Amino acid sequence: MSSTFVPATVRAVRAVADDVRQVELVPDDGVRGYPPGSHLDLALEVDGLPVARSYSVVGAAPEDGAYRIAVKLLPDSRGGSRRVHALATGDRVELRHPTSHFELDPRRPEYLLVAGGIGITPLVGMAEVLARRRERTGAPVRLAYAGHRRAAMPFVDHLRGLLGDGLVTAAGEDGERLDLVAEIAGLHPDGEVYVCGPPRLTDAVRACWTDQGRPAKRLRTETFGTAGRHPTTAFDVEVRDHGLTVHVPRDRTLLGALRDAGVDMVWDCLRGECGLCTVSVLDRGDTVLDHRDVFLHADEQESSTRLCACVSRAVGGQLSIDTGYRP
Repeated sequence: MSSTFVPATVRAVRAVADDVRQVELVPDDGVRGYPPGSHLDLALEVDGLPVARSYSVVGAAPEDGAYRIAVKLLPDSRGGSRRVHALATGDRVELRHPTSHFELDPRRPEYLLVAGGIGITPLVGMAEVLARRRERTGAPVRLAYAGHRRAAMPFVDHLRGLLGDGLVTAAGEDGERLDLVAEIAGLHPDGEVYVCGPPRLTDAVRACWTDQGRPAKRLRTETFGTAGRHPTTAFDVEVRDHGLTVHVPRDRTLLGALRDAGVDMVWDCLRGECGLCTVSVLDRGDTVLDHRDVFLHADEQESSTRLCACVSRAVGGQLSIDTGYRP
């Protein structure tokens, strides 16, 4: 699969749920096949810096010569969703053809898919493949799909047509909750679960999975940066190695604010994946850190001695850091 970006045209844009837009993209060199659960990268500009943002490809195969992505408008996101929601038919963009780190293992006797909010996007293609497999072999598949509001949950009708009673939905505003304990308990002992959603959902599934003594290798999760576990707020940073204090507005990343203040930093992915922009946290007092990266391990995030400046931030208050960068 090519690692280079290619020009593409936005063929169509339509709403598929409240605050969720589906965008059809036609690359100049044509579409390619991909396994369900794949994502493509779009070249965008966020915080005045060129970035690549990853979006799951909706569906098990490209339709009518186009890739489809569905993006939720998230005011506290890392900026990509606002840019995608501004796209219109005929716009030109650059993309990388789909690749996957979340592939479906076709050998299991039963499957449970668990989605939260816009995390449904990589699971649509899996549901399509597994529904066809069920018709041939009878292998069961269930999809547990949670969202805050039913009107903001895309693809429910399509999934209901595929899975029938195998789809269970829960809308938080209606007081509904997924029964994860029961869903996992009802899964075949050698079955597999695929999860994509906010950290709270992923953590809950992992806890239930572990409590029931299930093998870790049968739990598959999509890993990507998140909008965080806490609301986005402004905070202040004492940059001790530079002898200055920097204010980070709620609509600016820590990395962006540091660069605005003339602090040289090393960075690359701007997605919380590569770790190049990680800074040392010297003192944070009672300030809570909201880790939105996938670079630091869970125990490192828990200790909060390091922070990925491109995506993670403090929940108000002030902290002291050392950038580690020496000219």
